[in-house]
Amino acid sequence: MFYILPAIFLGWSLGANDAANLFGPPVVSGLIKYRNATIIAAIFVVLGALIGGTRGLNTLGNLTNLSLIHSSMALFCAALTMTTMTFLGLPSSATQAVVGAIVGIGIFRGVVDSSGLIKIGISWIGTPIGAIIFSIILYKVISFFFRKVLTIQNQDRFIKMLTWIVGIYGSYALGANNTANVTGALVGRLFNVNILALIGGLSIAFGILTYGKKVMYTVGSKIIDLSHFSSMITIFSASLTVWIYSVVGVPVSSSQAIVGAVIGIGIVTGTRTFNFKIIKRIIFGWIGTPLISGVTSILFVFLTEVIF
Repeated sequence: MFYILPAIFLGWSLGANDAANLFGPPVVSGLIKYRNATIIAAIFVVLGALIGGTRGLNTLGNLTNLSLIHSSMALFCAALTMTTMTFLGLPSSATQAVVGAIVGIGIFRGVVDSSGLIKIGISWIGTPIGAIIFSIILYKVISFFFRKVLTIQNQDRFIKMLTWIVGIYGSYALGANNTANVTGALVGRLFNVNILALIGGLSIAFGILTYGKKVMYTVGSKIIDLSHFSSMITIFSASLTVWIYSVVGVPVSSSQAIVGAVIGIGIVTGTRTFNFKIIKRIIFGWIGTPLISGVTSILFVFLTEVIF
């Protein structure tokens, strides 16, 4: 049981960081309430983990042949990295943190599956790009329906209803995709995949419920000002992107998806008020996350071997 604690810690930090990716823009814009959003998100994250989380678990579990203790160390180092990024208010990638830690220890131990690493690495590029594309397409399609079909009286009701629907969908997709980041490294080493999916989902849900406001406001308001309609499109685009990868069985970053979706809104609306300082900080977080996590894991394993 001791070896599962780093995974729970990582799940908590992932949930705290990724709550912003589910409801950040609509909460900050005042469309829905923070507490209601976090409760609904927590419920559907767990359902997503249980129903659709096993494919990603197996993908990440096959990345290396690390022992149980080294897999647990990797998760602990990834959790430290994620917690640091959350404290700084930066949306970071749990996938990058976990992969960075696993690869770091794998390099140290000489056991890394390069084919699996390439597959995951490609997804890091495809995730924000895919979200940008979806955001542009969905904005144009849904805005046509919104303006041409709905009456003025029904527009606000439509936005709020669809925001809840896509938020629930996004929560489910997050659980289905990101539970692999939490417990995937323990597949074949501790418990079966269904129990690992449950543990991953519950720990993410706990993070969402307890500590997510800081990152939520970074994503929701500091990159670009969003209307209620635009905020709904961003979480729809990000959710669709993450869900597609969960079907394929590749754990990806919902943070990259939501930031890509927000940027897509800026492009399609012709907005020129991007906060490039914040965007640079976010990109730094994306690049720094796997590097910091990898170096931390190498140092951690080296020190434990020297001491013990």
